[in-house]
Amino acid sequence: MQTPTYSPTYLAAELRLPTNWLDYTLLGIYFVVVLGIGFAARRSVKTTLDFFLSGRSLPAWVTGLAFISANLAATEILGMAANSAQYGAYTVHWYWIGAIPAMVFLGLVMMPFYYGSKVRSVPEFLLLRFDRGAHLLSSILFAFAAILIAGVNLYALAIVVEALLGWPQWVAIVVAGFFVLAYITLGGLSSAIYNEVLQFFVILAALIPITVLALKKVGGWDGLTDTLSKSHGDDFVTAWGGTGIGDANPLGANWLTIVLGLGFVLSFGYWTTNFAEVQRALSAKNLSAAQRTPLIAAFPKIFIVFLVMIPGLAAAALVPGFGTEESGYQYNDAIPYLMEGLLPNGVLGIAVTGLLAAFMAGMAANVSSFNTVFTTDIWARYVVTDREDGYYVRFGRLITAIGVMASIGTAFLASSFSNIMSYLQTLFSFFNVPMFVVFIIGMFWKRASMKSGFWGLLAGTTAAMINYFVLYKQDIISIPSDQGANFVSAIAGFVAGGVVMVAVSLFTAPKPTEELQGLVYGTRSPGMAEPSAPGDEAWYRKPALLGWGAVVLAAACYIPFSF
Repeated sequence: MQTPTYSPTYLAAELRLPTNWLDYTLLGIYFVVVLGIGFAARRSVKTTLDFFLSGRSLPAWVTGLAFISANLAATEILGMAANSAQYGAYTVHWYWIGAIPAMVFLGLVMMPFYYGSKVRSVPEFLLLRFDRGAHLLSSILFAFAAILIAGVNLYALAIVVEALLGWPQWVAIVVAGFFVLAYITLGGLSSAIYNEVLQFFVILAALIPITVLALKKVGGWDGLTDTLSKSHGDDFVTAWGGTGIGDANPLGANWLTIVLGLGFVLSFGYWTTNFAEVQRALSAKNLSAAQRTPLIAAFPKIFIVFLVMIPGLAAAALVPGFGTEESGYQYNDAIPYLMEGLLPNGVLGIAVTGLLAAFMAGMAANVSSFNTVFTTDIWARYVVTDREDGYYVRFGRLITAIGVMASIGTAFLASSFSNIMSYLQTLFSFFNVPMFVVFIIGMFWKRASMKSGFWGLLAGTTAAMINYFVLYKQDIISIPSDQGANFVSAIAGFVAGGVVMVAVSLFTAPKPTEELQGLVYGTRSPGMAEPSAPGDEAWYRKPALLGWGAVVLAAACYIPFSF
């Protein structure tokens, strides 16, 4: 998941980095490699399956790293560090309860349905389970959300590059958009995925030195926690302190809304229905590899929280009142502040490259999922049907260019919001949560009728928007923060969508039982019985063991932060 609120969306002017020729050389090398991967991947693109799903040929370790890299956008890196500087150790909830359980559920429960049904996108699954109404509405909503989120990544990149390197915002937006357009247009999803694998390691190379040097600067973990306990109170370095029902805390949420709003509704809604993530698993070479994709990604996700949380905590410890007007820094200055003060040239170039790589990974994930949904679920299904395969590959490249141009436009739209991270969470509550409730009821209840998918999706989206824009924004109900409002909006959308689905199902005809094979839990299709690749009997290739291992490890990580 992405991070909760912080404000505003600019960096302190004094954070201009002392970059030199070495740093720019490393940055230039990275961009050359990115384009080189695009040209190399172009040779393998011959069909729409190649362009949109890499021919379903990629190994699990590649799709697993791409899965986590697609999520590890720099909006998350900067935002989670900012969140830690403002709220402290509460950040761990967005990883250990707000990601791992949902990723495991996706791998063990939902991927057999996605992959076994041979769908090319998440909306296409809704077409098979419900009807054309649910399919078209979900396709339009997802395409719209993908462009908005890609624009957020572009805008966040622009404000960082402007502050750190001095580039004008529009230059940063256009340059980054061009490179993403170039390598996705050339090599399709394969190019995006292999670049995401590269970007994963570049991002780690940026974050690890910052984290290590920041810890050393504050006297290690003990020095960090002692300093923060004295300045912010003991709850600041615990995960659950101050979250009792009725207790006040800066997050504006108690343990119940954290568990239900974040841990279940927002988390499961994001990880199980967001095609920008699911698309990576669908490109795997077989069902076993597809199931292992989110499970492999879950293990680095458990530990990445330390690489974004510790820098935020360190900034709060090093600068008294960090984030306040008196300190001269905003919360989202945490990582740039440490980059400026701790990193030598060369390492600084790697760090800047890592941030740019993270922004491009997040944008590329959304653009590549957008071109798939728009081409296969909207254009080929409802506008221009029954054309030769080559036509849709060419159209996919065209719509990629249009998508990037639209993302540039929504990047400037994002600039009108005072808090881009809250903006992202709001989008998730509007678009992902209603789709999740439709999926869950449709997959576990055979009686859910064909018409219930459309009306449940519409009702859930509408309820979430009404809660946020009317009840919260007009002060009809009192919610302490935007993030708390997002939790409530997510719950409202989930409940409304579920209630409407059940009501509609009771008055409309269900889908014939023979058409539900492989689409409802407890049924199987020939695709779901597909054998695994040779050698999949090894323990580390068994999805169930990987999944439960990730859950146990994430739960164990909570122990040091719970007291």
